[in-house]
Amino acid sequence: MTADFIATIRAIKLGSWLGALLSLGVGAGLHISTSRAIEHDSHERFLHMARTVQSILDGRIKTYADLLRGASALFLTDENLSRQQFQQYVVGLDLSNHFPGVETINFARYVSDAGRTAFEEQVRSELDGRQHAFRIQPEGRRPEYTVLTFVEPNQAWNNRLGMDLQARPAVALALAHSRDTGEASTSGTRVAIRSSGSGLGMRMPVYRPAMPLGDVAQRRAAYIGSVGIGFSVERLAQGVLDNMPKHTTRLVISGMSPVEEPGGPPGVYKRTVFFDNHPDAADDPGVFRALLPVGVSGRGWDIDFRISKRDMYSELDIYLPWVAMLAGMVGTSLLYALYQTLSSSRRRAIELAEEMTGELRASEAKLQKTNDNLRRLAAHAETIKESERKRIAREIHDDLGQNLLALRIEADLLASRTSGRHPRLHARARWTLEQIDATIKSVRQIINDLRPHVLDLGLTAAVDWQIAEFQRRTGIACELVSDGRELHVSDRCATTLFRILQESLTNVSRHARATGVRVELALDEESITMTVSDNGIGLNKGGGQKPGSFGLVGIEERVRILGGKCVITSRPNAGTTVHVAIPVADNLLSVVPGTPAVASPAKAFESL
Repeated sequence: MTADFIATIRAIKLGSWLGALLSLGVGAGLHISTSRAIEHDSHERFLHMARTVQSILDGRIKTYADLLRGASALFLTDENLSRQQFQQYVVGLDLSNHFPGVETINFARYVSDAGRTAFEEQVRSELDGRQHAFRIQPEGRRPEYTVLTFVEPNQAWNNRLGMDLQARPAVALALAHSRDTGEASTSGTRVAIRSSGSGLGMRMPVYRPAMPLGDVAQRRAAYIGSVGIGFSVERLAQGVLDNMPKHTTRLVISGMSPVEEPGGPPGVYKRTVFFDNHPDAADDPGVFRALLPVGVSGRGWDIDFRISKRDMYSELDIYLPWVAMLAGMVGTSLLYALYQTLSSSRRRAIELAEEMTGELRASEAKLQKTNDNLRRLAAHAETIKESERKRIAREIHDDLGQNLLALRIEADLLASRTSGRHPRLHARARWTLEQIDATIKSVRQIINDLRPHVLDLGLTAAVDWQIAEFQRRTGIACELVSDGRELHVSDRCATTLFRILQESLTNVSRHARATGVRVELALDEESITMTVSDNGIGLNKGGGQKPGSFGLVGIEERVRILGGKCVITSRPNAGTTVHVAIPVADNLLSVVPGTPAVASPAKAFESL
């Protein structure tokens, strides 16, 4: 007997160890899988942020290219544009306000060695003695030159007049590529600018007007020079990181810069950092990192965007893996304890009957508690979801809506100013205006889908609006029956009843094959009631329990969260009725008297 007792004790100890190891393994597995899922979601959010930064920088660089294209088109009006005309054009651009990153804009004329002397004399006569010693720099004879002729603003950049851009091999290669392709280009050579020590340049070719540009030979024959800008990389990146964590967000802009060693071969490049908001930061493995290209003509500029993983996690993300681990361990322990209890030997069944009964009751209490916790968690998640919808709808309305309205005003102004004078530009402006209108309409629909503003007007108004929208969209006749009083309820109650109405109407449109819908809204001393009835085909037996179908289940859960009741009745080919009752206490805020209003009944609904 003693040996049997010792064997039983050993078996119990062995089972306990196995259960502990199994619970720990399941908990650890849930912790790892949840952590990976959270990190994956955070990484996706980070990639979206990185692509947004890339899009912003690409858009700004494209704006610079468009500025160059406009300056190049200026010379199509007059090949021999005067210095004063170019200066007036640059003054009109108002670089400091409209293109804050651009430090200078210039024009470099193409000059052959045979025309060098005449060109220098012409520029000296134009300068009217201000630069009587004007000559092409650096000294020395070369077959051809691309000489800075106009530089604005001239007060700060006048000392650059006469500089031969082709004297630098890397710049000469970029100019040749731009001339032969007609596109904007950059050599990657640093440009000394006033605002900071990190600057780059872009150039666009200029061709003679009314000359063909179909191939490389024609473009070379029509080539008269190039226009260029010098811009600050620091100001290019300015504002991109304003809404991100400043201390843990790092943006590095780098690219291929020419190695211009004396006597060295042209076309040799090395990677150079043009901008780094944290140059002294050490590499940290606990960051998300993305390498994305930016720039023009495939020059090879890249952005290295990094954010600390910790900053991408919410407070819930930090604790969720541990919650999952704890739930897995507790659940596995309970299941293992139940398994051990059921697999106990028959000899111990009578002796442990009371103990097992106690354990089962404890397990039932724990399961009930877990169920209650899950229900509260579902209610909390629903509240967070509706709050997030409300916040997103408000932000879309306040930020995106205002920006779209301002953009529409500008586009409408452009369309009105180009009417009759620039037909093609006017057509493009009108097309842009139509696209903006379509976008505004889409944004309004998105806001209404997230959380309609009509909910702020009262429950009756929101229900009336919803069924009107449903009738307009589906063509199914609808009627609203109410006593005319406007019910002002808590935001949580209004949202719940509105979502239940939406779900019910969605089920009608998808499954009921109904021709009419009746919505009744009433108030008594104890509850607020809403009844949605249709004259469709009704529910199939067990139709509400289909795998993956949570519509009716969601309605019941929403009502139960508010302490209400939900009754769903249906008969084959006699329609379906969803009746919801919500307690007045803590939900009804006020009642505004009014005249009874009953929507006109639909003929198709007379069979109900």
